[in-house]
Amino acid sequence: MTGAAGNAGLNVFVVACEDSGDNLGASLMLALTARASGSIRFSGVGGHAMAEQGLKSLFPIGELAIVGFDAVIKKLPMILRRIRETVVAVKAAAPDVLVIIDSPDFTHRVARKVRKIMPGLPIIDYVSPSIWAWRPGRAKVMRGYVDHVLALLPFEPAAHARLGGPACTYVGHPLIETISRMRPSASEQSQRDGSPPRLLVLPGSRSNEVRRLLEPFGDAVRLIRERHRDLEVIVPTVPHVADRVKDAVARWPGSVRIVLEAEEKWAAFRSARAALAASGTVTLELAMAGVPTVVAYRVSLFEEMIIRGLIQTQTIVLANLVLGENVMPELHQRDVTGERLAATVIPLLERSPQRERQLAAFRRIDDLMQVGRAIPSARAADIVLAAAIQAKTPLGPTASDGVR
Repeated sequence: MTGAAGNAGLNVFVVACEDSGDNLGASLMLALTARASGSIRFSGVGGHAMAEQGLKSLFPIGELAIVGFDAVIKKLPMILRRIRETVVAVKAAAPDVLVIIDSPDFTHRVARKVRKIMPGLPIIDYVSPSIWAWRPGRAKVMRGYVDHVLALLPFEPAAHARLGGPACTYVGHPLIETISRMRPSASEQSQRDGSPPRLLVLPGSRSNEVRRLLEPFGDAVRLIRERHRDLEVIVPTVPHVADRVKDAVARWPGSVRIVLEAEEKWAAFRSARAALAASGTVTLELAMAGVPTVVAYRVSLFEEMIIRGLIQTQTIVLANLVLGENVMPELHQRDVTGERLAATVIPLLERSPQRERQLAAFRRIDDLMQVGRAIPSARAADIVLAAAIQAKTPLGPTASDGVR
């Protein structure tokens, strides 16, 4: 759609509240700028990555980096105030299209309020809520305030169609754009297959998650070392939990290397034999990198009681959902013990049916995720531009007239 006619002076309002959404927003802004034939103006809410693309955020998104139900309740007045301020800003900006990115607890509240006061404004939701996992009724409700969903996962358009949701198009996961950094060279593959074996330990990026997983992960490492005494352990982490990770790892047996830089992390992915990881996007990264993995998930008792009543799937592991089978073993709550983790990881470090099953499944992931067919941010930009241009064209089609 580069050079599309009729998009001179486009005005795009974007709302992203987390780092992952900020990165998506920045890529989208870059792709929109490259594709717009005329000038394009951005306003909204975002972080450092979107600021580099020219966005002046309405407020710092760090204010909304809140984890846990208790924390949300304490910060609720501030959250509600920021929602109101964002809605007021959308009305004042009078954009041609509103793009909300992930963080549905915030962005969908903004979208619902905007739809009431600006019913003709196209609203695009970049990243589908997990309607396939819990609260499936949200899909039908979203039709009232979302015109088009841009899905990161290949099974999501079918889920929205089945559940009566808005138009939904699979644009692709942003990991596709950088997949080469995850795949090993010939020498790295030899290192992965050779000795000593390398184990990645990934306890997550959220403080509560890290706190709950570090002890059983350390117990597992101790037991694994009893069988593989030459084991190399690498722990990729992020700055805001690095001190907690360093303190815990200092008590683990043997030598453990902590890495903070992105390039070090991807180098570790390319040479690792197996991984022990917290549930999250990292499981998809590991699958795309071809690293057999055991997944752990621990939340508070209060959160567990709520989640048990909502979950609709047989797995919470993103890689398993994409692959359509529970190939990565997952241990939950009280099952997350050093003994059980070690017993499940050890076969993945060796030639075993468990390891071969995961590797065979990973070979299907490029086809499932349409790797190499199109750039996800470019696909997303095409749909956003079409919606904006249609909105500027009298009696033109609506934003929901897209491919499901």
